[in-house]
This record gives sequence, C-alpha cells and structure tokens, in this order.
Amino acid sequence: MRGVVSVRVVALLLVIALVLPVSARETVIGNSVDSLLDVAKGANPEYIRMRLEADAAAERVTPAGALPDPKFRLELRDITRMGEQDATLAPNRVGSTRYLLMQDLPWFGKRDLKREVAGFEAEGARGRALDTWAELATRIKIGYAQLYYLHHNESLTREILDLMVRLEKVAQVRYASGLAAQQDVIRAQIEQTNLRTELLALETEQHHLYTRLNALLARPAQAPLAEPEQLRPLPAPARLDRVVLEDRLKARNPQLFTEEARLQAAEKGRELTYRNRYPDFTVGVSPIQYRNAVKEWELMVELNIPLQQSSRRAQERESDAMVASARARKESETLRLLSELEENLASIETARRTESLATTSLLPQAELSFRSALAGYETGKVDFATLLDAQRQIRLARQTQVKAQVEAQMRLAEIERLLGEDL
Repeated sequence: MRGVVSVRVVALLLVIALVLPVSARETVIGNSVDSLLDVAKGANPEYIRMRLEADAAAERVTPAGALPDPKFRLELRDITRMGEQDATLAPNRVGSTRYLLMQDLPWFGKRDLKREVAGFEAEGARGRALDTWAELATRIKIGYAQLYYLHHNESLTREILDLMVRLEKVAQVRYASGLAAQQDVIRAQIEQTNLRTELLALETEQHHLYTRLNALLARPAQAPLAEPEQLRPLPAPARLDRVVLEDRLKARNPQLFTEEARLQAAEKGRELTYRNRYPDFTVGVSPIQYRNAVKEWELMVELNIPLQQSSRRAQERESDAMVASARARKESETLRLLSELEENLASIETARRTESLATTSLLPQAELSFRSALAGYETGKVDFATLLDAQRQIRLARQTQVKAQVEAQMRLAEIERLLGEDL
C-alpha cells in the first residue's frame, strides 16, 4: 500500500513540475497589433508622463479661482504704558492691543477668468496626452505592419531558396546528361548564396524592429514577441470619404484640440489683462483690546491704484498679439493636417489598387511564366537565365502584393493618428 501511495505522490510531483513552468511562463504578445497597444497604454513611460501632467494641470483649476488666504495682524501698542512699567508682550498689560483680520478681494470677474484660463490650460495638457498616445499608437501600428512584411518576406525567401535547391538538382541532372552547361549549376548556387545573404539581412531588420517595439512597450530589448499573424482589415472605401474625414479631423484631432485650448486660454488671458485696469481690494476688521476687554472695533478697505498705464497698455498689446498668434497657429496646423490627410487617402487608394493588380494580374502571369520556363528548360527550349528571371518575377509579384498590404496599413495608421481615433 505504501508503494502505491509513493508512486502516486511521485506522479503528482512530476505533473506539478511539468505544469508550473507553463503556467508561470509569461504570455508572449505580438500576434496582433491590439495586444501591443494594450500593453503600451499601461506601460509606456512617455504616455504615462503626459497623462500625469494632464492630471496635474487639472488640479490647478480649483486653486486658480480661489481667494487668497486671509491675513492676521497683531499690534501691541504702548508696551511700556507711557514709561510706567517695564516693556511687556502681554496683551492685557500694554496700552492697547489691535487685532486685524484682512482678506484680499480681486476685482469682479477676475477669479472666474483665472479659473477659465487654468481650465483651458488643463484641456491643452489633456490634448497633448492624447497626441502622445496617437503618435505612440501610430508607431506601434507601423512597426507591427513592417514586422509582418519582414516575416512574410522571410518566408517567401525561404520558399524561393528551397525552389533554387530543386532547380540546382535539375541543372545537375541536365549537366550530367550533357544537356546543360556547368554554368547553370553555378548560377543556381550563386542564387542560393544571395538568398541566404538576404535572410541574414532580414533577421537583422527583424531584430531591430523587435527592439524598437519592446522599447515602446517598456519591455527589455530581448523580450520575446510573437510573430504577427494577420493585418487589420482595411475600412470600406465608403468610410474613407474625404469630406467626412475632414470634419472628423477638425473635431477630433488631438493637435487641433490642443491648439483650440491654447486659443481659448489666450482669449481669456486677454480679458483678464484688460480687467487689470480696475483695482483689487483688501477688506479687514479690527477689534482693539484695552486691558481685558475689547472696547473698539474698526473696519478697513484698501485698494491698489492702477496708475502705471504704460505698463498695462503694453501687457494688453501683448495679450492681443498672443491671441492672434494662437489663432494663426491653429489655422496653419489645420491646413497642414488636412494636407497630410489628403496624401494618406491618396496613398491608401494607390495601395489598394496595387494589391489588386498584383493579386489578379501580376502574380498569375508570373506563375504561368515560371511554369512555362521550367517546362522549356527541362526540354532544352529555354536557357537557365530565362528560368531564373521567371522565378524572380514570381518573387517580385508576391513581394509587391504584401508590400501594398503593408503600405495600406501604414497609411491607415497615419489617418487614424490624424483623426485621433480608430476607423
């Protein structure tokens, strides 16, 4: 019985030993672009920094419109009581004690304007955080698309390499039979060497892309990433209407959102500057103590006199210039972004048409040409150079097909960056 129990215990320990590494193993991300974006949103330090700055700016709104702290003053008068006693600091033994409680009051509307300026500055900080995320998401989407292209290019290169190995064998058989020159075998071997060199270059590019993506995800440079499985589906052409997208860009673009907040803050700042023509007040109440009793009360009002008109006029001209500058900057940014949108829309349409031509025309023609060249080489009707050219045409057609898909994805990422949201 003990032997049976021991066997069961050993078996259980073996199962645990096999299961634990799998369960503890970190899930490899990267098979989809969404998995990368989810990690980046919570881990990228630059985006976290911008979010925290936006939170900090939002906390400045309340104190911006708050009243300043009140002030308290204590005055001990005649501390020697006309020389009848030694100096003292006891309020009930001096000639009189004056207590003064004061509160500064800005001119009407100034507090609201300061609060509104701080609010728009907080909106600008939030817009900068959104713009940081849009830039980060675009870099991840483009990096993922490039990685997809490199993986498919690598797979295609390996397929062509296997094909060249088979063609070399065909050339060797024909050379052994005296039907082909030795040069055909050598050219096949040279082509294989070139393909292996390209594979090394592709591995290096993939390594660099993995490193850059891991940096965006705040992960170690050598952290594993899964191979990209598929690209995101492109939106239907009807969803890429220029007029609709231009309106969405003007309403949602983070940069324009930031520029609009900057313009609103400048306009409110200008109003606040003009309000500085009017004085601020200080009010106070003052009880006066004699011995152990308060026998007098005083009220006070204090105000500053805005006499420095030349200084205030200069500040007003400055605020007018800042408003005009903010408005011009927003208009300039709008024109630039609309131009980028037009370029990307044209490019994504070109990529669609290029992919369609490669899929429906170029690739079938190249495959037909290769089969014809292979049959002709086996019968001695065409030379080996013609066969190699036909093989290269197939590879070029497939590369063009994948490159067009990746180009469309990159342009889609740029359009989504301009819109500030996914399509």
